[in-house]
Amino acid sequence: MAPESAETNRIVMPDEEIDRILREEGVGVLSLADDGVAYGLPLSFGYDADRNRLYFVFLRPGETSRKTEFAERTARASFTVWQFPSRYEWQSVIVEGELHPIEDDEWHHVCDVLEDNAKYPSLFSETESMQDILGWELRIDQRSGIQRHG
Repeated sequence: MAPESAETNRIVMPDEEIDRILREEGVGVLSLADDGVAYGLPLSFGYDADRNRLYFVFLRPGETSRKTEFAERTARASFTVWQFPSRYEWQSVIVEGELHPIEDDEWHHVCDVLEDNAKYPSLFSETESMQDILGWELRIDQRSGIQRHG
């Protein structure tokens, strides 16, 4: 059994539970930084457990994109996912790693992974034209999770 603090009932998550949350959730917050300025953005994501990667799609409706500018300048990114069924029961996972643009030959695989668990809200009109659709991958090299059960 994982270590538990008697004071809070907080338990460090085993890897299998971290994988489960990353497969089930499909939405989280990507945290980027550029020269001391932080930028967090909620994003849909796909999780590839075999490659230990998260995949994201950035839509760019205009000439420039703040998230793309930050992604290009971020040396190391983190991504947070959580479940919060009640005040006394919750789980959170944080993964960290380098962020890289998706290579053209990887798009088919990325689309399959996104289809498996990403959740996409309807943010833009179907008739609104996009300047660009950019794919990014977070190469996970560190991960952690904690949970509390009532």
